[in-house]
Amino acid sequence: MRIIKKFIPKLGLSPVLAACALIAATATAQVRTLDRVVAVVDDDVVMASELTQRINTITSQIQAQQVQAPPMDVLRRQVLEQLIIERLQLQMASRAGVTVSESELDQAIARVQQNAGVSPEEFRQRLLADGMSMKSFRQQIRQELMIRRVEQGSVNRRIQITDQDIDNFLRSKEGEFWKSPEFELGHILIPVASSAPASDVTQAREKAEELAQQALGGADFRRLAIANSAGQNALAGGDLGWRKTVELPTLFADALADLKVGDITAPFRSDAGYHLLKIHAQKGASEQLVEQTKVRHILLKPSAILTDDQAYNKLIALRDEAMASENFSDLARENSEDIGSMLSGGDLGWSMPGQFVPEFTQAMKTTEIGNISLPFRSQFGWHILQVEDRRKQDMTDQYIRNQAANMLRNRRYEEELQNWRREIRDQAYVEIKLPDTKTAEGAGNQQ
Repeated sequence: MRIIKKFIPKLGLSPVLAACALIAATATAQVRTLDRVVAVVDDDVVMASELTQRINTITSQIQAQQVQAPPMDVLRRQVLEQLIIERLQLQMASRAGVTVSESELDQAIARVQQNAGVSPEEFRQRLLADGMSMKSFRQQIRQELMIRRVEQGSVNRRIQITDQDIDNFLRSKEGEFWKSPEFELGHILIPVASSAPASDVTQAREKAEELAQQALGGADFRRLAIANSAGQNALAGGDLGWRKTVELPTLFADALADLKVGDITAPFRSDAGYHLLKIHAQKGASEQLVEQTKVRHILLKPSAILTDDQAYNKLIALRDEAMASENFSDLARENSEDIGSMLSGGDLGWSMPGQFVPEFTQAMKTTEIGNISLPFRSQFGWHILQVEDRRKQDMTDQYIRNQAANMLRNRRYEEELQNWRREIRDQAYVEIKLPDTKTAEGAGNQQ
């Protein structure tokens, strides 16, 4: 009853209607239990029904994974904390003007359906079987996208990867291992003892050279290994699997230097005999020629006075104007909200793979030279971009540094995300109304 009394003035009901509402509520309370608040989170609340629904969902997931669920009191505390953090994030999203357009929402749901491998109707039926309507599901996905956007924007600002960080990593043992190229190798061993007479050594070398010529001539290396190799992996076609060069004997690593996929080493000798190696595939540091893209862009940031739809429509108009008048750089100077590039007409220079957020990289990749992309959304706002040119550059060192920076950033992201969540939780007013659940200590928290 206190809840109803609290919200009647906000509803603007007359005294008569208010009295009727109280009578109706009293009668209803006699036959069913009203939903109740289980936590007050700043200007919002978490209801018991939400807590129960989330517990049921997580319990079903745990059962599907066939793992032991924690005791119910522990699970209830964990789930309630999860809901509290989500409330705080959604409040931050609201204050920052973060919204999700209907088109973005449709695309996100389509990806979920595609990953589930079912048709839209089958997907809808699965939701209904789980007790969720499509409307509720859309709202859930909308909130998840808003939360992800707030997290990315807030956490990425806290992470700074310096050149010294990258240098230290690349010089470390882990860095040496990480940047080492990885080969899928085939191996043939023609045995000859280190103390064997010269005639035996010559015979083994000639056989290895003959097999190398057959392989270079198109013979199947794996069949040659099965028929001729004395190596431990001979019956598996001589396959050594994927090996990084730092994991290989120095003799093997040296023999592979400057070779490409499909190449076969010249026969080389160890104490065990003569060896042949073939590179079936390679990944890692083999990237030398990197495609760079010269691009300009215009950024609009949704806010309290510029909604997502308004930003999208404005970029559509700017795109049409730029295509008609070929003045993209002038429009960027006048309209873009990217302070770092607006004065140069939105020019971002020559970009490297992985330099920008995935949404930007994808739009850049799929836009032809001279064309302007359709508006797309990233964590920074709405963009259009113009691809001016592309080129292949030998940027191996810079490519490795960029990849290392991304890896270090991803490593720190999860740690910083937890720190950030803890900070916003400690700074919030949270009052938990479950008698058996204690709130964590923090600024403004109450029992």
